[in-house]
Amino acid sequence: MAECKPCVTPMEERLKLMKVSTAAKVDATFYRSIVGDLRYLVHMRPDITFVVGYVSRFMEDPREDHWLLRYIKGTVDQGIVFPKTGESGLQLTMFSDADIAGDID
Repeated sequence: MAECKPCVTPMEERLKLMKVSTAAKVDATFYRSIVGDLRYLVHMRPDITFVVGYVSRFMEDPREDHWLLRYIKGTVDQGIVFPKTGESGLQLTMFSDADIAGDID
């Protein structure tokens, strides 16, 4: 991925990947390792949470079209910092949306 062209979005809009694919197989152990690293990175980069969950579906039989790492390459300087505040503490508000119906398999 050192030579890849970065992109500005984590995933193509309306991208639908399937477990049954004609793309070339990739090393499953390496794929699982990368997905595990991305799951750790989600704690500091919530912008990739959906994509990491999406590519986690394909750990059993990963294919070339299941790689979605170009966004990480282009945004390595981004992240969340939780600064120490005064007596008031830290207030964190989060929102989530699930699209289970978008799962083709």
